[in-house]
Amino acid sequence: MNHVKALVIKFVMIAAVLGIILAGIFDFAFSDTLVISLVLTLLAYVVGDLGIFQNTGARAEQDKRNIIATLSDVLLAAIVIYFMGLSFAENSESIVAAAVVSAVVIGLGEWFFHKYIDKQVFEATDAPRNTQRDY
Repeated sequence: MNHVKALVIKFVMIAAVLGIILAGIFDFAFSDTLVISLVLTLLAYVVGDLGIFQNTGARAEQDKRNIIATLSDVLLAAIVIYFMGLSFAENSESIVAAAVVSAVVIGLGEWFFHKYIDKQVFEATDAPRNTQRDY
């Protein structure tokens, strides 16, 4: 259940950023920004959060893990937004700027999101469960 909550939070964050930047500033259709947000959320959660952030370094090295995962999320976001933007956009001249600006802002959000999932998702998953029942 913690992963579902984290995915929803991540999707809302990414959709808000892309809605403001892509739809609001770069005139993308809002439906296209939602599709990009969904794809980016799923890819970034699996690759960046579960793959890189959770498995890079020791748990005590949270800052190091966060830097590596955030940079990978920025790069992944820029690539996904660029290539998906090419297929959706009518004017492909501003795709690079839209992808870079969006990726940097998403990266800022990811920095704080990693702190959240480290405490609320991964720590909760790693905690030993009490399987003894008191009768």
